[in-house]
Amino acid sequence: MATFLARLGRASFRRRRLVASLWVLLLAVVGVGALTLSGPTTNAVTIPGTEAQQAIDHLEERFPEAGVGKANANVAVAAPGGGPLDPAVVGDLVDALGQAPNVAAVADPFQARSVAPDGTLALVKVVYQVPSPEVTDADRDALQAAAEPFRDQGWTVEFGGDAMQGIPVTQATEGVGVIVAALVLVMTFGSLVAAGLPLLTALIGVGIGMAAITALSGMVDLNSNTPVLALMIGLAVGIDYALFIVSRHRAELDGGADPEDAAAHAVGTAGSAVVFAGLTVIIALAGLTVVGIPILGQMGLAASATVAVAVLIAVTLLPAVLGFAGTKVLAGRVPGLRRSRSSGPTLGERWARLLARRRIAVLLLSVAGLAVVAVPAADMRLGLPTDATAAPDSTQHRAYELISQGFGPGTNGPLVVVLDVERDPQATARTAMERIGTLDDVAMVTPPQFNRAGDTALLTVIPRSGPDTQETEDLVTALRAEGDRIEADTGATTSVTGATAMNIDISRTMSDALLPYLSLIVGLAFLLLMLVFRSVLVPLKATLGFLGSVGATFGAVVAVFQWGWLGDLLGVEATGPIMSVLPVLLIGVLFGLAMDYQVFLVTRMREEYVHGSAPDRAMVTGFQHGSRVVVAAALIMISVFAGFVLAEATLIQSIGFALAFGVAVDAFVVRMTIVPAVMSLLGRSAWWLPRWLDRVLPDVDVEGEKLTGGAGRADEREPVNR
Repeated sequence: MATFLARLGRASFRRRRLVASLWVLLLAVVGVGALTLSGPTTNAVTIPGTEAQQAIDHLEERFPEAGVGKANANVAVAAPGGGPLDPAVVGDLVDALGQAPNVAAVADPFQARSVAPDGTLALVKVVYQVPSPEVTDADRDALQAAAEPFRDQGWTVEFGGDAMQGIPVTQATEGVGVIVAALVLVMTFGSLVAAGLPLLTALIGVGIGMAAITALSGMVDLNSNTPVLALMIGLAVGIDYALFIVSRHRAELDGGADPEDAAAHAVGTAGSAVVFAGLTVIIALAGLTVVGIPILGQMGLAASATVAVAVLIAVTLLPAVLGFAGTKVLAGRVPGLRRSRSSGPTLGERWARLLARRRIAVLLLSVAGLAVVAVPAADMRLGLPTDATAAPDSTQHRAYELISQGFGPGTNGPLVVVLDVERDPQATARTAMERIGTLDDVAMVTPPQFNRAGDTALLTVIPRSGPDTQETEDLVTALRAEGDRIEADTGATTSVTGATAMNIDISRTMSDALLPYLSLIVGLAFLLLMLVFRSVLVPLKATLGFLGSVGATFGAVVAVFQWGWLGDLLGVEATGPIMSVLPVLLIGVLFGLAMDYQVFLVTRMREEYVHGSAPDRAMVTGFQHGSRVVVAAALIMISVFAGFVLAEATLIQSIGFALAFGVAVDAFVVRMTIVPAVMSLLGRSAWWLPRWLDRVLPDVDVEGEKLTGGAGRADEREPVNR
């Protein structure tokens, strides 16, 4: 591997104009594709096979006029000064709302009996012709604009429901992370030229990836969070991979190598680590496809493709750019940031020696700290965004509060029970209505609605509790259990659906997928790391360290987004259940990124060990060389991810925080503290590999041992393209 990559790096260096031209041409092609083929994205989250989704699909055939599965807006209406409602004015509002684009029906609250007992609040139900993901911002704006004349007269009109949940967009504030990353690069290299190279290649890679995803959106339905995740991951790994290779290239130049040999050797050694680190990230992200959740599979594939582009750019375009830079990669120093020429031990070396001396105490303190931070994870509840979790000053949250006060919180999240009746429809529906009404947490059951054929009925169940509470989740379970008993007694089959039931089913499916997915990626990555390090204990230590990182990250996410700790400081405006897609997504992304640091740090330790150093000396030397780059890489990733905490969308905000916190814990606690302490504790045993396994595993030579004999160096010079 090292020899092949060294030759690839040398070829890219020599033919730099051709390589750079090809990448620029690719960027232009996908850019044109993005401009001509792009289409709208969606925020739909569906999981085929769940009971709620199957019921909606069934109703599309048997009872389409019911509008189940279509977008709904809950409009809370109150008269000026809290006085009694004027039916004429409310009727005018109903007519105005009915004129909004894509609206199928608007129910008059006086006819639908959705007026509060004191007559001061009405709930107007607006049903759209399309599902909520297809309701556009223009549709939402038009619906709210219809109420403006009434608001001007002093009426309170607030809008909630799934129709009001917009699509998150990437904001300019997220570019703050890139600015911080640039500052970290300048401080790391002390040179504007060297700092600019990782940013340049990373932005080209992200540009290609994002343009390709945008073009793809015109051919397939893409979730709105897919390009955001790809941007987030692509920026982080693109900068990190280039940083690792540029750092090794500069070290080779400092050692007296000419630019071409330095580039070839950097790509052969650091590039090998980049390739395997990238493969680990790709495995973790692409593995999301086997979970059986379309949105996660889509996001995983898009992000893994962006990572693949970042790896290819790092081992081809970057050495070409280094060819253009020549020795200038050491020039352009920033005053005050010159590297110290002192012969004394570096901070990294002193830290590694301290860890070797106090390894037992360090391990105990570090593991105990991770365990304490992970404690809140035991209280983690999963869910999807509701009006209750919207920003407190938003119209959705105000509508939720008004409806909860006037009709009870369960009115914000009704459940729909579908009955397929074979005989005596009216009597069967009445029986089901009576039995459902006796269940705990049921506030009301509406009379049945029948389709034209009279063989399918709908019962609307209003819970006493809000849509994102454990009580409502328990009620869905109880309704399905009661449905089995109703079927046994009457022969009528039942199913529970509606937006609230759909969210509960999605959250349960996500939760059930956690352990199988974790087992899959940990197993595959263990095999890959065993191939890289030719060791059993090093991959085992890496995966156990990751489990500590992810546990602590889950704990922090629960504390902030569910419990509300530090919410004001971080800009978290509302708390509630953790986004159901977050845990699986976090495991995939964080595992891949955590293994990046493992590979970056430990490959240098293995390189020193293979070249004859004693285990402790190899650990200290490897840490000394790798720690500066890993710290810089971690700070860059943290800054890029933390920029997304400033987003408005709760999912993007929580992903940004979780990844920033997870990277910080994994890099500084696990990889920079626990890993070297364990390596010192294990000594030579760290590199133990059974002989039979040593014969079976191919030798990929990530540490570049074969390069020391001259492989991949300029033994036969070819004309250089200047």
